[in-house]
Amino acid sequence: MTAPVFLVDSLAEVRAGRALTVDGPEGRHAVSVRRLRVGEAVVLTDGRGAGAEGTVTAVEGKDRLTVVVDDLRTETPAAPRITVVQALPKGDRGELAVETMTETGVDVIVPWAAARCVTQWKGERAAKALGKWRTTAREAGKQSRRLTFPEVTDPLSTKQVAALLAGADFAAVLHEEGSTPLATAELPATGGIVLVVGPEGGVSPEELAAFAEAGAAPYRLGRSVLRTSTAGTAATALLLGRTGRWS
Repeated sequence: MTAPVFLVDSLAEVRAGRALTVDGPEGRHAVSVRRLRVGEAVVLTDGRGAGAEGTVTAVEGKDRLTVVVDDLRTETPAAPRITVVQALPKGDRGELAVETMTETGVDVIVPWAAARCVTQWKGERAAKALGKWRTTAREAGKQSRRLTFPEVTDPLSTKQVAALLAGADFAAVLHEEGSTPLATAELPATGGIVLVVGPEGGVSPEELAAFAEAGAAPYRLGRSVLRTSTAGTAATALLLGRTGRWS
């Protein structure tokens, strides 16, 4: 198996041969959950593209270990950049969507309170729900051995989503009635791709019109209709293959 990944605040001043201490929640997970021992390999990352491969040289208590850095590496920013605008699913399906999209390789996740969303984020609930999405992205980023974790933005309104689509190099709304398959769409080699995943009740005609005006046409994935919590993952995987990011 590849070495487990742990998050650190920064690797800006780190050099090969330097010893780093991992403590707090990450240290507890490494020592008490993963039960790492001296001599085992680990990868430290800042979640922003920097990584340090190292070896555990000491374990103290239940939440502290020392890692000596063996080598440094940097993850090159992926191109084209893939953003998924995710309508808010019901229950914990939002975290499921974030988790699987992160594991697949999405770059940005944008929560969107579509008109037909059953779930609505308001007040304290909004802050708590957004926190869960960001925590899920961080943990899934580590689990999938990424050095660059996806950004989970603040929730956007339909008007703000339309502005985001207008600035994309390729923009699409996943829709079962789309006349063009996403598998045959002409995609850019660089820049940004933005996909909109609607709620279980579908994207409203008014939203479709606003997005079309911004340059985002409806595209279909396949013959079956996917749930909102899985459509973004399937579409991301398709695009990663078609753009060569999975080559």
